[in-house]
Amino acid sequence: MSSPAPAARTPGAKRAGAGEYVFDLAKVNKIKGGPDYSSVEGSCVEGDRMIVALMRMPAGTGAEPHSHPNEQWIYVLQGTLRGKVGDKGVEATAGSVIYVPSNAVHSMKATPEADVLFFTVKDASHSLHGLKAA
Repeated sequence: MSSPAPAARTPGAKRAGAGEYVFDLAKVNKIKGGPDYSSVEGSCVEGDRMIVALMRMPAGTGAEPHSHPNEQWIYVLQGTLRGKVGDKGVEATAGSVIYVPSNAVHSMKATPEADVLFFTVKDASHSLHGLKAA
């Protein structure tokens, strides 16, 4: 008998347990990507060293400036994201990937034309959620 998986770092996230290898991201859960600074919602699964999430940002909405101690990759599947990483402006369309270094203040917004669907990966040194910038 295998022992239960440790608790997830992110409230509401699915923590992968022993022998769990496939997760249906359409069914696993639905959480807020940044409860106090972002409009994104989607599913999140955590392992020992990585966190993955499939998130939707409604058109014209976004994430206010925030940071987190873990690195992040954001792969845009649909729509266009505009924002900043540090003091550099970024724009990413479907097929683009954005890199956010650890502790970098960043913000993103979906253009008004369409929702943005993105897949994101973070190292598990912290949760999916960040801290709103002062």
